[in-house]
Amino acid sequence: MRIVLLGAPGSGKGTQATILTKTLNVPHISTGVLLRQAVQDQTELGQQAEAIMNRGELVPDDLMLALIKERLSQDDAKPGFILDGYPRNLSQAEALDGVLAELNAPVEHALLIHVDVDHIVDRLAKRAELENRSDDTPEVIRKRMQVYEEKTAPVTGYYQQQNKLTQVDGLGDIEEINARISAALGH
Repeated sequence: MRIVLLGAPGSGKGTQATILTKTLNVPHISTGVLLRQAVQDQTELGQQAEAIMNRGELVPDDLMLALIKERLSQDDAKPGFILDGYPRNLSQAEALDGVLAELNAPVEHALLIHVDVDHIVDRLAKRAELENRSDDTPEVIRKRMQVYEEKTAPVTGYYQQQNKLTQVDGLGDIEEINARISAALGH
């Protein structure tokens, strides 16, 4: 099963992806982890990304897409994958579809874990407190949510037009949310 997992920061994507990985026996591919691993392993793409990040710049879409293509070409991803953290905007979604067409592995499901802004602010504020992250103030979190809404709304629409989008309520305990996701996937 090939899944794109969408949701705001703090919506529970990472937690649910970890559970789904075990249930579906497909890899959880987090773009942040993928990028850090490529840099640590000093792959050719990792070295390019590291040089860009060392200049304080964002890794460009084409380099990120190349890293994703490289990862999705590995044997463990052939039966499927859970892609978390990508695509973040419409051009990335379109480019991803192009790469997946080359690999003959189109997205089958786009799952949006929906949690309203007030709950996200509460979740991230609690997480910031537990992890001593002073940069995650309610004001900063709300700004991140605004940026997320502006950039991601077109992505959800893109997958909705393809009849691949399913929205799942992200409130409740981990098991309840996972049951909703499993039902949405027909498991």
